[in-house]
Amino acid sequence: MKEAAPKVAVIKMYAAREEIYPREAKGRYASLRWACVWLTQLVFYGLPWLNWNGRQAVLFDLGARKFHIFGIVLWPQDFIYLAALLIICAYALFLVTAVAGRVWCGFACPQTVYTEVFMWIERRIEGARSARIRLDRQPWTLDKLAKKSLKHLAWGLVALWTGISFVGYFSPVGSLMADLAAFTLGPWEWFWIGFYALATYGNAGWLREQVCKYMCPYARFQSSMFDHDTLVVTYDEKRGEPRGARTGKGDPAGKGDCIDCNMCVQVCPTGIDIRQGLQYECIGCAACVDACNSVMEKVGLPAGLIRYSTEHAMTKGWSARQIGERVLRARVLLYTGLLGLIVVGFFAALTLRTPLKLDVIRDRGAMGREVEDGLIENVYRLQVMNTAESAHWFRIKVSGIDSIRLATPERVRLEAASARAVPVRVRVEREHAKSGSNRIEFELEAVDDAALKVEEKAVFFVPR
Repeated sequence: MKEAAPKVAVIKMYAAREEIYPREAKGRYASLRWACVWLTQLVFYGLPWLNWNGRQAVLFDLGARKFHIFGIVLWPQDFIYLAALLIICAYALFLVTAVAGRVWCGFACPQTVYTEVFMWIERRIEGARSARIRLDRQPWTLDKLAKKSLKHLAWGLVALWTGISFVGYFSPVGSLMADLAAFTLGPWEWFWIGFYALATYGNAGWLREQVCKYMCPYARFQSSMFDHDTLVVTYDEKRGEPRGARTGKGDPAGKGDCIDCNMCVQVCPTGIDIRQGLQYECIGCAACVDACNSVMEKVGLPAGLIRYSTEHAMTKGWSARQIGERVLRARVLLYTGLLGLIVVGFFAALTLRTPLKLDVIRDRGAMGREVEDGLIENVYRLQVMNTAESAHWFRIKVSGIDSIRLATPERVRLEAASARAVPVRVRVEREHAKSGSNRIEFELEAVDDAALKVEEKAVFFVPR
């Protein structure tokens, strides 16, 4: 007798995406989320148009290799400040995550912000959640085509303006708009406007929760920054179960407070059910909190069935005061201390930095030559950067050897936020210097500001 073939289990490595139609949530956290949308977008879209001392306030001028940040001008040599700023942002994110979970993701992340904007446009054109579902399920008609076309046109305009604003941080926005109107932009400007616009349109319009669930690395390692006292969006299972519909304010059947309306699922932008516990897909936006609180108010039950809480608070029944007392724990204090030290060091370095830089490059073609009257001459190129916001006359001095002097003009003018190479010739009487290398020092000092000066060591070579 032939044996039956063993059954083969089919494991799908990819699950097809199910369309999510988030319902609009209204409440305290929804208002806070929109406040973050307005704040972040006013800053993002407005900064390129803000002027400071006659120039763009924030401009990362890659062509001129200068970064203008309000009254500060940073050069490639100042990259350490940009690195410190990124470190500050990283530690601030760690601190916020340790205290309140993924509130950055839920309220201020660009993906969340632009998804909110795009969903608002979608609701205004296609209608509420039920209307959008019906529209997608019905066959193509002229009305459906018109609504879909209008929606994508609006999305495209927002995405395009976002791309233009982004490039405006790297190319002066005034000339950028003039070149855009005349269709005379350079290839790289066209590329980055198109790339950023397409990324905004694709991420906020189509991918949405896919970015948060599968593409964002933060969702994967955020759990390592959580502990039992981290505030997260939590469903109170003890109070809510067993769930079920109810007809009045009482609870004769012994049911929990959850009426199983699924409103928390319908408003979730990532499509999860918070009643199943904390999941990595949860971005902490608290839309489910607003939705549940509104339902509790309608059925006459206390708010807070879904709320921000901690694991310890849920298991031990802590009050809000007890939760607050656990905020200042070791992890939070460590992050706060490190962040404070870096911030203080960063601003101290910016405050104490001298807005003048000097590099001395000796002419390698002529190690040292003898000129008239037995003088030895060396040629140097002083690479001078004036990172201040005003022009200055500078005096060049040289010291280190008796009788050393300049054979070129000792004064040089530098415009504000500019750099130039200054060729100088230095002469020394032979009897005052030894053969070979001699240590000397250049000093550059502002004529009108004695505190604005910088020194740089160099070598004077005397041939044998």
